[in-house]
Amino acid sequence: MTVASRQLEQAPVSLADRAYAALQDKLIMLDIPPMAPIDDVAVAESLGVGRTPVREALKRLEVDRLVISYPRRGTFATAVDITDLAYISEIRVQLEPLAARRAAENSNEKIRAELADLADKLQHNDIRSLGRNELMHWDLRVHRAIYRAAGNPHLEDTLVRYNNLATRIFCLFLDRITHFDRHIGEHIGLLRAIAKGESTEAERIARDHVTGFEAAIRAIV
Repeated sequence: MTVASRQLEQAPVSLADRAYAALQDKLIMLDIPPMAPIDDVAVAESLGVGRTPVREALKRLEVDRLVISYPRRGTFATAVDITDLAYISEIRVQLEPLAARRAAENSNEKIRAELADLADKLQHNDIRSLGRNELMHWDLRVHRAIYRAAGNPHLEDTLVRYNNLATRIFCLFLDRITHFDRHIGEHIGLLRAIAKGESTEAERIARDHVTGFEAAIRAIV
């Protein structure tokens, strides 16, 4: 199930929300390539909505730094610039451990059970058999579940935005990363630590996860 389809299940949603979710997923997964033009008429037709909801969605995506608009030229997917990795990691290395700690400290029994179940599902997956998009959707699913479990909507919004940008970099270099299964597998320990309320351990794993991701990317560029 894609990010877009999971968001669309959370009805009711506006037409602009529907366009935003669909476009966001395509931009994160690089199904819309970096710097590719975005035809709002074509997008509207493909989604079965009007141009106004698409334009509203594009404005939100511009705030997310996933698209950029130029006067008299149109709207384009933003470039994936490896120099942004340091800036993104600088923020994530501070906030990801905070979210993990808060999730371990604040989650109720229902959320803990959901995170433990997610860890079980991930552990029983043959990660190396997953397709590129399916792999990335698992990564997004885990991170977003943790952000939500932290119980701070402002922290969640910020981390979703920067994790989306990091995921675009991940997608760009995924074929050259030799131990991507190890990166995804780290989620299992993180989810289990949070589910057990082990806040210090969850914080440590989250920090190592972010720094390890940056190191893995830098090792191949």
